[in-house]
Amino acid sequence: MPEDAARSDPARPILLRFPEPGDLGWVVGQQGALYHREYGWDWTFEGIVAGILAEFVASFDPAREDAWIAESGGLRLGSVFLVKGPDAETAKLRLLAVEKAARGSGLGRLLVDTCIARARELGYARLTLWTNDVLVSARRIYVRAGFRLVSEGPHHSFGRDLVEQTWTLDLAG
Repeated sequence: MPEDAARSDPARPILLRFPEPGDLGWVVGQQGALYHREYGWDWTFEGIVAGILAEFVASFDPAREDAWIAESGGLRLGSVFLVKGPDAETAKLRLLAVEKAARGSGLGRLLVDTCIARARELGYARLTLWTNDVLVSARRIYVRAGFRLVSEGPHHSFGRDLVEQTWTLDLAG
C-alpha cells in the first residue's frame, strides 16, 4: 500500500505512544528534513532538535515530563514533547511536528491537546512554547488551544532571518 494511502486509511487509527528505540533519531531527521524542505532552514536546526532531545533523555523525569509519537499502520506521523520549564509551575511544549501527508487530519491539534491535558494532570500552572512566525499552521493550533503571544522579536537562526515568538497558556482555567 502506498505510504500516503496508509496514512489516510480510516481503518488504521492513530496511536499516540511513548518513544521507542529509533524514534528520537527519526524526530531529529524528520524535523531537519521537513524544515529544510518547507522553509529552507539549514543543518543547524537538526543540531538544535538533537540538543533538545539529548537534554530530555539526560534529565527525563516521568513525574514531570512526557512525550508522544503518533503513528498509524506502523508509520510515524508526528510528535510532541512535554518538558519541565524554568520553574516548578511551568512546562514547555516542544518539537511539535506532523508529517505533510497527515496534515489537515486534526493530528496537530490532537498532539497539542494531549500535551495540554498531561501538563494539567501533572499540576503545571502554565505551558509555554517557542516558535517562529513562519509556522502559520502550528500557530493557528496554538491560538485555538488558548495560547497567547507574550513576546516576539527578530533573530537569525538556521540560515534565515526569522521572527521568534514565545506563547503561553494558563492551565488554571
